[in-house]
Amino acid sequence: MVGPYRGLFNGPGIKAFVLAGFVGRMPMSMIGIGIVLLISALTDNYATAGAVAATTNVAFAVGAPLSGRLMDRFGQSRVIPPFAVVNALGLAALLFSAGLGLPEWTLYASGLVVGATSLSVGSLVRARWSVIHGGSSKLHTAFAFESVVDEVIFVTGPALVTVLATGVSPYMGLAVALVFMFVGCLALAAQRRTQPPVQPGKSGGGGTPILIPGIALLSCVFLAMGAVFGSVDLITVAFAEEQGAKGAAGFLLASFAGGSMVSGLWFGSRHWRISLRGRFVRALFVFALGLLPIMFIGDALIMAGALFLAGFAISPTLITGFSLTERLVPPSLLTEGMAWISTALGFGVAIGAWAGGRLTETYGASNAYVFSLGAAILAVIVGLGGSGFLRVPEASSPAQS
Repeated sequence: MVGPYRGLFNGPGIKAFVLAGFVGRMPMSMIGIGIVLLISALTDNYATAGAVAATTNVAFAVGAPLSGRLMDRFGQSRVIPPFAVVNALGLAALLFSAGLGLPEWTLYASGLVVGATSLSVGSLVRARWSVIHGGSSKLHTAFAFESVVDEVIFVTGPALVTVLATGVSPYMGLAVALVFMFVGCLALAAQRRTQPPVQPGKSGGGGTPILIPGIALLSCVFLAMGAVFGSVDLITVAFAEEQGAKGAAGFLLASFAGGSMVSGLWFGSRHWRISLRGRFVRALFVFALGLLPIMFIGDALIMAGALFLAGFAISPTLITGFSLTERLVPPSLLTEGMAWISTALGFGVAIGAWAGGRLTETYGASNAYVFSLGAAILAVIVGLGGSGFLRVPEASSPAQS
């Protein structure tokens, strides 16, 4: 399994941008829960805390393609620093607004700034890999590695911010997220040697990737997948509480991400004869099938195992989705194209969290998982029905099974 990853990081500047990308990406799993923990601790108002976190998520989903377009047009090294500075100021304003008990609208305003200026660091890093290994089978392995990094972040980030916010200070979780963001983003901006080349003439009038049928299709599929993620996260917390094991919620969610992390390592270590389109559709089928058992489980320990297995198809789906995006969009729109996938996931998470919460309150956690399964089936239907838009040339190197 390790073999294909050997040599992946051999090259000027690769290790530096990978490390910077990891640090700069940590806040993506810390900001939302950090906002909820901060505001609920200071005001004892979960409704406001959740609404501010949702505002931040929606602002990010809207802003990510716009910042991606700026990256393509002017280069990462020029665009990242001002976004990082404004994002840090927005986070600081949110901390002060909550701490000083300022009017509620200040929380929403600062949350809006935080979301709108949060960068899709994963898209920026994947765009660099695309330049280095574009057209090669090594890109598959690189995207697999990035998917594993995402899962590591989603396992460790929420636990870290929770420990800091509950054990040290309500402010500390977001404060540490601010430091991670600022240091990581500025370090990534400093890596000029590996950034995608700027093509201002093309990006200025090249349209938008969302108008490419394949990208529009992928965005719809990942919108549905995001709804699965958002609903499973919320429903699983309620499930743990119903079972009298609320403290196990983090372990259950870590199992979901852990399954994806393991499968990502395995999936990236193989060379595939099956086409990208075929891999994508098959991964979607497995994803939906894996969610079926969780509706019938009433034990927290068994649920941990079921969620681990259900998570197995997440990384393969994300890996092939980003690989398809890299093949479908022109180089001058690459970062924006990647950002549209993140945007779709972000909107889906927001929808899933809202729907999961409403259904859990009305029907109970186990029954609410029906929504998660339904969203996964919708992703399969859309992906299979529009798979003709996903025909792309395969990597130039010979494939092996």
